[in-house]
Amino acid sequence: MRLRIIHTTTFRYDEPVSEAYMEMRLTPLDAGGQRCESFRLSTDPPGDVRRYLDRFGNHIRHFDTLNPHDRLVVSARSEVTTPEAFVSEERELSLLDRFDYLQPTPYAPDSEAVRTFARTQASDDGLATALTVLQATHAALAYTPGATTVKTTADEALGAGRGVCQDFAHLMIAACRVLGLPARYVSGYVFAPRRGTAAASHAWTDVFVAGHGWLSLDPTHGNVQTDHYVRLATGRDYADVPPTRGIYKGAGKEDMAVDVSVEHV
Repeated sequence: MRLRIIHTTTFRYDEPVSEAYMEMRLTPLDAGGQRCESFRLSTDPPGDVRRYLDRFGNHIRHFDTLNPHDRLVVSARSEVTTPEAFVSEERELSLLDRFDYLQPTPYAPDSEAVRTFARTQASDDGLATALTVLQATHAALAYTPGATTVKTTADEALGAGRGVCQDFAHLMIAACRVLGLPARYVSGYVFAPRRGTAAASHAWTDVFVAGHGWLSLDPTHGNVQTDHYVRLATGRDYADVPPTRGIYKGAGKEDMAVDVSVEHV
Protein backbone atom coordinates (compact mmCIF):
# COMPACT_ATOMS: atom_id res chain seq x y z
CA MET A 1 0.00 0.00 0.00
CA ARG A 2 1.24 3.51 -0.78
CA LEU A 3 0.46 6.13 1.84
CA ARG A 4 0.98 9.88 2.07
CA ILE A 5 1.59 11.31 5.55
CA ILE A 6 1.46 14.94 6.64
CA HIS A 7 2.60 15.49 10.22
CA THR A 8 2.45 19.08 11.50
CA THR A 9 3.73 20.09 14.92
CA THR A 10 3.03 23.62 16.18
CA PHE A 11 4.86 25.06 19.18
CA ARG A 12 3.46 28.23 20.76
CA TYR A 13 5.06 30.27 23.52
CA ASP A 14 3.23 32.77 25.71
CA GLU A 15 6.15 35.16 25.24
CA PRO A 16 8.92 35.17 22.65
CA VAL A 17 11.83 32.75 23.13
CA SER A 18 15.28 33.59 21.82
CA GLU A 19 16.39 30.16 20.58
CA ALA A 20 15.10 26.62 20.08
CA TYR A 21 16.82 23.35 19.23
CA MET A 22 14.70 20.45 17.99
CA GLU A 23 15.15 16.81 16.99
CA MET A 24 12.46 15.08 14.94
CA ARG A 25 12.08 11.33 14.38
CA LEU A 26 9.51 11.52 11.60
CA THR A 27 11.26 9.91 8.62
CA PRO A 28 9.71 6.55 7.67
CA LEU A 29 12.18 3.68 7.88
CA ASP A 30 13.46 1.67 4.94
CA ALA A 31 13.18 -1.66 6.73
CA GLY A 32 11.00 -4.70 7.18
CA GLY A 33 9.69 -4.49 3.62
CA GLN A 34 8.71 -0.83 4.02
CA ARG A 35 10.15 1.75 1.62
CA CYS A 36 10.23 5.51 2.12
CA GLU A 37 9.57 7.00 -1.33
CA SER A 38 9.99 10.64 -0.34
CA PHE A 39 10.40 12.81 2.75
CA ARG A 40 10.57 16.55 3.31
CA LEU A 41 10.73 18.51 6.55
CA SER A 42 10.25 22.28 6.69
CA THR A 43 10.18 24.80 9.53
CA ASP A 44 8.57 28.19 10.04
CA PRO A 45 10.56 30.27 10.93
CA PRO A 46 12.87 28.63 8.39
CA GLY A 47 16.07 26.98 9.51
CA ASP A 48 18.88 24.77 8.29
CA VAL A 49 17.72 21.16 8.83
CA ARG A 50 20.47 18.60 9.30
CA ARG A 51 20.39 14.85 9.78
CA TYR A 52 22.10 11.92 11.45
CA LEU A 53 21.50 8.21 12.05
CA ASP A 54 21.18 7.08 15.66
CA ARG A 55 22.42 3.87 17.30
CA PHE A 56 19.18 2.05 16.42
CA GLY A 57 19.19 3.02 12.74
CA ASN A 58 16.58 5.77 13.05
CA HIS A 59 16.77 8.88 10.86
CA ILE A 60 16.96 12.07 12.93
CA ARG A 61 16.37 15.57 11.55
CA HIS A 62 17.56 18.41 13.78
CA PHE A 63 17.68 22.20 13.55
CA ASP A 64 18.19 25.44 15.46
CA THR A 65 15.85 28.40 15.37
CA LEU A 66 18.08 31.28 16.42
CA ASN A 67 15.78 34.29 15.98
CA PRO A 68 13.24 35.35 18.64
CA HIS A 69 9.85 33.77 17.98
CA ASP A 70 6.58 32.95 19.76
CA ARG A 71 5.49 30.26 17.28
CA LEU A 72 7.34 27.44 15.54
CA VAL A 73 5.72 25.14 12.97
CA VAL A 74 7.41 21.94 11.79
CA SER A 75 5.85 20.17 8.80
CA ALA A 76 6.90 16.68 7.71
CA ARG A 77 5.54 15.26 4.45
CA SER A 78 6.32 11.75 3.30
CA GLU A 79 5.18 9.00 0.98
CA VAL A 80 5.81 5.40 1.89
CA THR A 81 5.10 1.97 0.47
CA THR A 82 4.13 -0.53 3.15
CA PRO A 83 4.31 -4.35 2.93
CA GLU A 84 1.33 -6.62 3.50
CA ALA A 85 3.24 -8.09 6.44
CA PHE A 86 6.42 -7.13 8.27
CA VAL A 87 9.49 -8.93 6.90
CA SER A 88 12.27 -9.54 9.41
CA GLU A 89 15.70 -8.87 7.96
CA GLU A 90 17.55 -10.36 10.95
CA ARG A 91 17.78 -14.01 11.89
CA GLU A 92 20.34 -13.43 14.63
CA LEU A 93 20.92 -10.54 17.03
CA SER A 94 24.28 -8.99 17.79
CA LEU A 95 25.42 -9.28 21.40
CA LEU A 96 24.77 -5.55 21.87
CA ASP A 97 21.23 -5.73 20.48
CA ARG A 98 20.44 -8.81 22.54
CA PHE A 99 21.68 -7.04 25.67
CA ASP A 100 19.76 -3.83 24.92
CA TYR A 101 16.47 -5.55 24.12
CA LEU A 102 16.53 -7.83 27.17
CA GLN A 103 17.41 -5.22 29.79
CA PRO A 104 14.66 -3.61 31.86
CA THR A 105 14.21 0.14 31.41
CA PRO A 106 12.40 2.81 33.44
CA TYR A 107 9.37 2.50 31.13
CA ALA A 108 9.51 -1.33 30.96
CA PRO A 109 10.73 -2.39 34.40
CA ASP A 110 11.38 -5.87 35.78
CA SER A 111 8.90 -5.42 38.63
CA GLU A 112 7.04 -8.02 40.65
CA ALA A 113 3.75 -6.99 39.03
CA VAL A 114 5.21 -7.46 35.56
CA ARG A 115 6.78 -10.80 36.55
CA THR A 116 3.47 -12.09 37.91
CA PHE A 117 1.72 -11.05 34.69
CA ALA A 118 4.41 -12.58 32.48
CA ARG A 119 4.69 -15.94 34.26
CA THR A 120 1.15 -16.91 33.31
CA GLN A 121 2.03 -16.50 29.60
CA ALA A 122 5.22 -18.59 29.57
CA SER A 123 5.70 -21.70 27.43
CA ASP A 124 8.59 -23.65 25.90
CA ASP A 125 7.80 -22.29 22.44
CA GLY A 126 9.07 -18.74 21.78
CA LEU A 127 6.60 -18.02 18.99
CA ALA A 128 3.63 -19.29 21.00
CA THR A 129 4.79 -17.26 24.01
CA ALA A 130 5.06 -14.05 22.00
CA LEU A 131 1.55 -14.49 20.58
CA THR A 132 0.15 -15.36 24.02
CA VAL A 133 1.72 -12.24 25.54
CA LEU A 134 0.23 -10.22 22.67
CA GLN A 135 -3.30 -11.34 23.50
CA ALA A 136 -2.78 -11.16 27.26
CA THR A 137 -1.54 -7.57 27.02
CA HIS A 138 -4.46 -6.68 24.77
CA ALA A 139 -6.84 -8.08 27.40
CA ALA A 140 -5.04 -6.64 30.45
CA LEU A 141 -5.53 -2.96 29.57
CA ALA A 142 -8.56 -0.99 28.48
CA TYR A 143 -7.70 1.59 25.85
CA THR A 144 -8.52 4.87 27.62
CA PRO A 145 -7.17 8.15 26.19
CA GLY A 146 -6.07 10.49 28.95
CA ALA A 147 -5.83 7.76 31.59
CA THR A 148 -2.02 7.87 31.58
CA THR A 149 0.73 10.34 30.72
CA VAL A 150 3.85 10.17 28.59
CA LYS A 151 5.76 9.28 31.81
CA THR A 152 3.60 6.29 32.83
CA THR A 153 5.48 2.99 33.26
CA ALA A 154 4.34 -0.50 32.31
CA ASP A 155 3.66 -1.60 35.89
CA GLU A 156 1.71 1.59 36.61
CA ALA A 157 -0.50 1.00 33.56
CA LEU A 158 -0.93 -2.65 34.54
CA GLY A 159 -2.00 -1.62 38.04
CA ALA A 160 -4.51 0.85 36.63
CA GLY A 161 -5.77 -1.61 34.04
CA ARG A 162 -5.92 1.06 31.36
CA GLY A 163 -3.75 3.14 29.10
CA VAL A 164 -2.93 4.16 25.55
CA CYS A 165 -0.81 2.54 22.84
CA GLN A 166 2.45 3.55 24.54
CA ASP A 167 1.38 1.68 27.69
CA PHE A 168 0.32 -1.45 25.79
CA ALA A 169 3.70 -1.48 24.03
CA HIS A 170 5.69 -1.00 27.24
CA LEU A 171 3.78 -3.73 29.08
CA MET A 172 4.32 -6.22 26.29
CA ILE A 173 8.01 -5.32 26.05
CA ALA A 174 8.49 -5.72 29.81
CA ALA A 175 6.69 -9.08 29.89
CA CYS A 176 8.61 -10.47 26.91
CA ARG A 177 11.95 -9.47 28.39
CA VAL A 178 11.08 -11.13 31.71
CA LEU A 179 10.43 -14.32 29.72
CA GLY A 180 13.77 -14.07 27.89
CA LEU A 181 12.42 -12.73 24.59
CA PRO A 182 14.20 -9.63 23.25
CA ALA A 183 11.66 -6.91 22.54
CA ARG A 184 11.75 -3.36 21.21
CA TYR A 185 9.44 -0.35 20.95
CA VAL A 186 8.12 0.77 17.55
CA SER A 187 6.76 4.24 16.88
CA GLY A 188 4.84 5.15 13.76
CA TYR A 189 1.34 5.61 12.37
CA VAL A 190 -1.68 3.43 11.82
CA PHE A 191 -3.94 4.20 8.86
CA ALA A 192 -7.67 4.14 9.65
CA PRO A 193 -9.51 3.99 6.32
CA ARG A 194 -12.93 3.85 7.94
CA ARG A 195 -12.26 7.39 9.09
CA GLY A 196 -11.25 8.66 5.65
CA THR A 197 -7.81 10.27 5.85
CA ALA A 198 -7.83 10.24 9.66
CA ALA A 199 -4.92 8.48 11.28
CA ALA A 200 -3.12 8.39 14.55
CA SER A 201 0.41 8.33 15.78
CA HIS A 202 0.83 4.85 17.18
CA ALA A 203 3.18 2.54 19.07
CA TRP A 204 3.57 -1.22 19.02
CA THR A 205 6.14 -3.95 19.71
CA ASP A 206 8.71 -6.07 17.90
CA VAL A 207 9.61 -9.38 19.57
CA PHE A 208 12.63 -11.45 18.50
CA VAL A 209 12.05 -15.21 18.33
CA ALA A 210 14.88 -17.59 17.46
CA GLY A 211 14.29 -19.19 14.10
CA HIS A 212 11.74 -16.56 13.10
CA GLY A 213 13.50 -13.21 13.57
CA TRP A 214 11.52 -10.14 14.55
CA LEU A 215 7.74 -10.40 14.83
CA SER A 216 5.89 -7.07 14.67
CA LEU A 217 2.90 -7.21 17.04
CA ASP A 218 0.36 -4.58 18.06
CA PRO A 219 -0.97 -5.26 21.57
CA THR A 220 -3.34 -2.28 21.46
CA HIS A 221 -5.35 -3.93 18.69
CA GLY A 222 -4.27 -7.52 19.34
CA ASN A 223 -2.96 -8.18 15.83
CA VAL A 224 0.22 -8.40 13.76
CA GLN A 225 1.53 -5.45 11.76
CA THR A 226 -0.20 -5.09 8.37
CA ASP A 227 0.12 -2.73 5.42
CA HIS A 228 -1.88 -0.15 7.42
CA TYR A 229 1.17 0.51 9.62
CA VAL A 230 4.00 2.96 8.94
CA ARG A 231 7.21 2.49 10.94
CA LEU A 232 9.16 5.59 11.99
CA ALA A 233 11.63 4.44 14.65
CA THR A 234 12.58 1.59 16.98
CA GLY A 235 14.33 1.55 20.35
CA ARG A 236 14.43 0.09 23.84
CA ASP A 237 11.36 2.08 24.90
CA TYR A 238 9.65 5.41 24.23
CA ALA A 239 12.65 7.37 25.53
CA ASP A 240 14.66 6.28 22.46
CA VAL A 241 12.05 7.24 19.85
CA PRO A 242 10.02 10.36 20.71
CA PRO A 243 8.78 12.01 17.49
CA THR A 244 9.81 15.38 18.91
CA ARG A 245 12.51 16.31 21.41
CA GLY A 246 13.99 19.72 22.05
CA ILE A 247 14.87 22.62 24.28
CA TYR A 248 14.39 26.37 24.06
CA LYS A 249 15.87 29.46 25.68
CA GLY A 250 13.43 31.84 27.31
CA ALA A 251 10.94 32.28 30.14
CA GLY A 252 7.83 31.61 28.06
CA LYS A 253 5.67 28.53 28.59
CA GLU A 254 5.38 26.15 25.67
CA ASP A 255 2.23 24.63 24.22
CA MET A 256 2.50 21.91 21.55
CA ALA A 257 -0.20 20.79 19.11
CA VAL A 258 0.13 17.91 16.64
CA ASP A 259 -1.94 17.20 13.56
CA VAL A 260 -1.47 14.01 11.54
CA SER A 261 -3.16 12.90 8.34
CA VAL A 262 -2.54 9.73 6.37
CA GLU A 263 -4.17 8.96 3.05
CA HIS A 264 -3.99 6.18 0.51
CA VAL A 265 -2.50 7.22 -2.86
